[in-house]
Amino acid sequence: RSGEMAKLTQLIDNEVFRAYATYATIVLLKMMLMSLITAYFRISRKAFVNPEDTASFGKGESAKKYLRTDPSVERVRRGHLNDLENIVPFLGIGLLYALSGPELSTALLHFRIFTGARIAHTFAYLIPLPQPARGLSWAVAYAVTISMAYKVLKTALYL
Repeated sequence: RSGEMAKLTQLIDNEVFRAYATYATIVLLKMMLMSLITAYFRISRKAFVNPEDTASFGKGESAKKYLRTDPSVERVRRGHLNDLENIVPFLGIGLLYALSGPELSTALLHFRIFTGARIAHTFAYLIPLPQPARGLSWAVAYAVTISMAYKVLKTALYL
């Protein structure tokens, strides 16, 4: 019947939705890993931005030297920010795409390419690999999200 919400069991039985859930979980875990890598670099480089984070290194003036930026920490942070700018749109658009009724094979192609490109982007950022590795991996994932958005708009088209 028109206007009824899909039941949760219908979503769980939907192969495209399960594929979306799988790859969304992978990229979210990858993004969460970036937080741990940032923390590791902050601790190993003793580069903190909050005074309370330096408490284990002393008090007052002796701890102030640890309130600083570090190029390695900032590089990881930029990679994490890039994840936020690209994975969050993928989550929303990917969900709408999964619910728009695409073929499973086409949806899997979108989800796998996006996930692979974002993982490649992380390696390109952290190693660092020479350009255009990072730029290409970013562009591929971005293009996948645009492709899914186009399909959603083409399917719904309530503009």
